[in-house]
Amino acid sequence: MQKVLTIVLAGGMGERLYPLTKERAKPAVPFGGLYRIIDFTLSNCFNSHYRRILVLTQYKSNSLARHISHSWNIMHTELGEFIEVIPPQMRVNSNWYLGTADALYQNLYSINQADPEEVLILSGDHIYKMNYQKMLRQHLETEADLTIGAIETPVSDASRFGVFEVDNSSRVLSFEEKPPQPRTIPGNPSAALVSMGIYIFKAKVLKEVLEADAFLPGSSHDFGKDVIPRMVENQRAVYVFNFQDENKKDAKYWRDVGTLDSYWEANMDLVSVDPHFNLYDRKWPMRTHVPSLPPAKFVFADPGVRFGAAVDSIVSPGCIVSGSLVDHCVLGPEVRINSYSEVHESILFDRVVVGRKSRIRRAIIEKDVVVPEKTVLGYNLQEDARYFRVTEGGIVVVESTEKLLAHQQKI
Repeated sequence: MQKVLTIVLAGGMGERLYPLTKERAKPAVPFGGLYRIIDFTLSNCFNSHYRRILVLTQYKSNSLARHISHSWNIMHTELGEFIEVIPPQMRVNSNWYLGTADALYQNLYSINQADPEEVLILSGDHIYKMNYQKMLRQHLETEADLTIGAIETPVSDASRFGVFEVDNSSRVLSFEEKPPQPRTIPGNPSAALVSMGIYIFKAKVLKEVLEADAFLPGSSHDFGKDVIPRMVENQRAVYVFNFQDENKKDAKYWRDVGTLDSYWEANMDLVSVDPHFNLYDRKWPMRTHVPSLPPAKFVFADPGVRFGAAVDSIVSPGCIVSGSLVDHCVLGPEVRINSYSEVHESILFDRVVVGRKSRIRRAIIEKDVVVPEKTVLGYNLQEDARYFRVTEGGIVVVESTEKLLAHQQKI
């Protein structure tokens, strides 16, 4: 696979995930206890044996760069493998990246240095399992200029994505980004075929379209809005690859965790007895940095009231659940839940401490936050909204200890 270069776009601001993106890029947001969102894309690359990777960053990239340095320093450089984090370098102008296509155009120097025949372009903020080799195989067999990963989606949700019209050979006849009335799949009026933001280009074609787009007046320099529609209109060989899921469930799993509600829901997908997304498949491992911490511990259990227990939850190393109940939760490393507390359907980041006799429901709590004793969250959303962000779905997002203290004191 030495002729394939993988580029991961990881520069998004993630405004809809604020305040989780207040101090970090969206792909660096914790997910599933131990992981960061970008780990799922990088694990797919590693499992697909694509190990020549450029990660393009932009906003608040320090946390992401540090995570990749600590977690993904497993490439064998003597075998030609690498993973490089590239911030904006202003090689061609003084602009930040103006769009997804412009991000690659500004890094044509690095692409040329790698001398690929095919370029795989991925987003660093989606949760899924995919073997990219299968997509490359179709790309080469059809002699496509561009192959785009696609998934069938209920037509009611399709207007959030780019939507394809294809012929019987999977060649794209038309493509529209976020259409108000999405085209449906022939014979299935309830579903549409939408873009996953996964692209394989012939390298020489990619360079041609990027250079043409860079100087085109009025272009927003985006693949979905500009480059792909023009390629289809110019009758370039653009095909879709129907997503083949390595998650091995009845329903295909691909999540764009672009909002706080979708982020919370995707985490909750992990904790059921038969999870929608399986982290425990040793044939398709999800990789990350595993901290050197002691195992999780559960103490002061009282079987009569189920305290000192965590049920239907993910509990990371270093956690201590002391005389309390954790139910349908995701706990990051070194979380401490103190006695007589109950935490339900919540996501707690690294080193959160929950004080005694607290009750928390449907919350996301940022790392290092100390929850005062007798705190109640998620039971009176109108009151919580005075101090914290509360989503449309009723999720309370706590970003600091200071706001919790104000909430407690009703300042």
